[in-house]
Amino acid sequence: MNPPELCPACGARNDCALADPRTADRACWCYGVSIDPAVLQALPDELRNAACLCPRCARVEAQLQAASRPIE
Repeated sequence: MNPPELCPACGARNDCALADPRTADRACWCYGVSIDPAVLQALPDELRNAACLCPRCARVEAQLQAASRPIE
């Protein structure tokens, strides 16, 4: 079984707020991005819905960077 704080695709930390008891009361980064369903479907069945993907494997790094830029 994959630990909930690790990405099931690559094994890196997934930065999931819900997987960390210290931040479980906060919204996770994944709530503010749009993950292509094809990315999730590409995971083997046994890894799907087991833990959050990391931003790199979810292919949302650009969305996260755009969201963190200050509005001009």
